[in-house]
Amino acid sequence: MAALKVFIDGSVGTTGLRIHERLASRSDIELITIEENKRKELSFRKAAIQSADVAFLCLPDAASIEIVEALGDSKVKILDTSTAHRTNPAWAYGFPELSESFKEKLLNSNRIAVPGCHASGFCSIVKPLVDHGIIAEDYPVVCTSVTGYSGGGKKMIAEYEDDCRDICLDSPRQYGLTQKHKHLPEMKTVCGLSFEPCFSPIVADFYSGMTVSVPLTARLLAKKVCAKDIHDILAQHYAGQKLISVRPFGQEGFLGTNEMTGKDSMEIIVTGNDDRILIASTFDNLGKGASGAAIQCFNLITGNDETTGLVL
Repeated sequence: MAALKVFIDGSVGTTGLRIHERLASRSDIELITIEENKRKELSFRKAAIQSADVAFLCLPDAASIEIVEALGDSKVKILDTSTAHRTNPAWAYGFPELSESFKEKLLNSNRIAVPGCHASGFCSIVKPLVDHGIIAEDYPVVCTSVTGYSGGGKKMIAEYEDDCRDICLDSPRQYGLTQKHKHLPEMKTVCGLSFEPCFSPIVADFYSGMTVSVPLTARLLAKKVCAKDIHDILAQHYAGQKLISVRPFGQEGFLGTNEMTGKDSMEIIVTGNDDRILIASTFDNLGKGASGAAIQCFNLITGNDETTGLVL
């Protein structure tokens, strides 16, 4: 069988580099490249994509929109890691574990939007509970997400790894203070919520890893459930999945946000008590939160086992 031709548009960014790293050693893939001095020119990028079977877009939103419009109705399979198309109903949302319908749409689409990192953790928790009638569409959802600094891209990585960096980078820093974070639209739309959650993202002084936490107040839920019920619902929902698992109920002590660094899988934790239930999703923001999710989708649409080339 001939190798699949793959082009990574934006292969020098954080996400693109890890995708390249995961694919470069595979004998079933031929990576298409263009000369360094042409990699930002639309005509050369378009030609490279049109010569491929599958293309990854690892670009800013505007550049992603530009190249997709230039491609028109091309049959090349596109996996876009930007924010640009995640709420577009014409695109598949690249999180097959959320439901059978999500997976079916992904398998039958040539246009796939890879989820955002914060949104991946949020949706892994909230979407199943909305679908099971536990969280009402108008529930006032609150979410906190702690991430390593690699999520900010090359500029932020350079700032954190500078020997003369600002002392403020020594402590965790909350951002998105105006509640306009770019992942909020997909968090609302994908989960079927009436309102965007109150979202507090925090970046801290470690390279990669992410923990997204969603607390629930039991008396406000649409059904009367206890913490163990929530655990059992999520455990059943993700039973048999290869990249997502639910830990045993009631973890105590500490949850390290960098525990999943270097992996492409995700683990969900349910703890707290029957009045105040705490659910957390922990993973690598560059793994299941970005490049790992993109390659999982790539594997599925090309007929491979979804874990091929991934680190679990």
